[in-house]
Amino acid sequence: DHEAEELIERALQGHDPQALIVGEEAASANPDLIRQLAGAEHAYLVDPVDGTKNFVHGSANHAVMVAELRRGETVRAWIWQPEHQRSYVAERGAGCLRNGQRLPPLVPPTEPEDLRVLTSRPGWEGTHQSLTIQPSAWCCGVDYAWLVEGNVDAIIYSRSLPWDHAPGALMVEEMGGIVRYRDGSPFTPS
Repeated sequence: DHEAEELIERALQGHDPQALIVGEEAASANPDLIRQLAGAEHAYLVDPVDGTKNFVHGSANHAVMVAELRRGETVRAWIWQPEHQRSYVAERGAGCLRNGQRLPPLVPPTEPEDLRVLTSRPGWEGTHQSLTIQPSAWCCGVDYAWLVEGNVDAIIYSRSLPWDHAPGALMVEEMGGIVRYRDGSPFTPS
C-alpha cells in the first residue's frame, strides 16, 4: 500500500505540484489531510490497494482508485481492477466508461423485492421485509463497478472514507444514480 501510494502520488504531483494529495496511507499517519480537502482548490484522493484484505488472501477482487477534486467536488475518477483487467473512468458531465466503452444508463427495478442490494456490514445481511441484502465484495472498487454495470442496484456501507467512495460516487452519479448519507444529504468527499 505505502509504496504504491508513493508512486501514484509522485505521478500526480508531476501533473500538478500544487495539488493536495490525500492517500489512504498518508491520511492514516496524518488525519489532518482529510480536513484540508474542504478548502483545497485542487486535490486528489488515492486508494492504492482497495480491498487489501482480498488482495492479501489472493482474491482478484481488489482495485486501485483515484479521484480528482476541484473545490471539494469530484470532477474525475478512475478505478483499475488489475486482476480483472478492467478500467472505469468518469468525468463530471461526460458519463462513465469501462475499458474505453461508454456504459448505458442505469435502469433500476421498481419493486423492492427485485432490488439487488449489497452491504459491507455482515449484521445487515439477510431478508428485511421484502428486501434481501447480500454481502459486498469487501472492495469499493469492485462494488461500485458492479453497481455502474447494473449487476446490483444498491450498496449500503457503514463507513464513508473519501478515497473509498469519491471515485465510485461520481461514476454512479454519471450513470443516473444517487449517493447519499444516512440522513439523505448528498455524499461529499470533504
